[in-house]
Amino acid sequence: MSESIEKVKCLIIGSGPAGYTAAIYAARANMKPVLYQGMQPGGQLTTTNEVENFPGYPQGITGPEMMIELQKQAERFEADIRDGWITKVDFSGDVHKVWVNDVKEIHCDTVIISTGASAKYLGIDSEQKYLKLGGGVSACAVCDGFFYRNQEVVIVGAGDSACEEAHYLSKLCKKVTMLVRRDEFRASKIMADRVMNTENIEILFNTETDEVLGDGQVVTGVRVFNNKTNEKHEIPATGFFVAIGHKPNTDIFKEYLKLDETGYIINVPGTSKTNVEGVFVSGDAADHVYRQAVTAAGTGCMAALDAERYLAAKDSTFEISTSTYN
Repeated sequence: MSESIEKVKCLIIGSGPAGYTAAIYAARANMKPVLYQGMQPGGQLTTTNEVENFPGYPQGITGPEMMIELQKQAERFEADIRDGWITKVDFSGDVHKVWVNDVKEIHCDTVIISTGASAKYLGIDSEQKYLKLGGGVSACAVCDGFFYRNQEVVIVGAGDSACEEAHYLSKLCKKVTMLVRRDEFRASKIMADRVMNTENIEILFNTETDEVLGDGQVVTGVRVFNNKTNEKHEIPATGFFVAIGHKPNTDIFKEYLKLDETGYIINVPGTSKTNVEGVFVSGDAADHVYRQAVTAAGTGCMAALDAERYLAAKDSTFEISTSTYN
């Protein structure tokens, strides 16, 4: 082995609640984990202004602050947190090989994938402006709907997830306007019927977003247009929700790992195991159902425990640490 190749017992790819939790558990189990934070250190939660539904924060916390605390907790147990991202992998042999920034090669006994999934947005300049400002654009109704109680909001989407999020918002908001690009839903009939029969949800078919309106700080409305007639009008709203899907950040693994049709890594049910021995997955890279910080953290714990047991079974000198469970 070349001296330039680093040997690592446990490599964690990606940060966020899943990656940092995996690092905490792996470090406490004496697995000497190395974690590469990726292109967005802290993951998607760093774009969330307020987190009020994660246990242990009675007053709430901002997403960036929460990720800093999780990183510090992992570092307290001597997890090696590094800048950089994994650009290539080779899981074809007994040794799991990864490359950092196309340059540095690492050989790993175990790999925990925590690369997450990125929400899809419309790409409109005004949408991106208020998303970055934290002023009323969101891709998670469950995460942010609470902040729009008794207000009017707009949601874009036509699938099951969009219908589910619109129905969720309807319980909190005064009015929900749903923009559907075609003349029908893509959602299942039962989900479409649910939103169509909800009194405070208005559905606009053949309707697309022209611009997200605001005062420079927060969203104040949405200008839409009918794609059949090109007629435009404005909808007053304080929140603009986008529910057009997520893209899992898993492209570099597709040659070796089993993915579903949309790119989510397929894990063995009830575990974090993938189809490659010694490679585990946690967080939104595999979860297309819940996509919450607390569930991601839970699967990060699972991945570290599964990796520890894998090492113990492979090497009798590596004992499972009882401190992992305390």
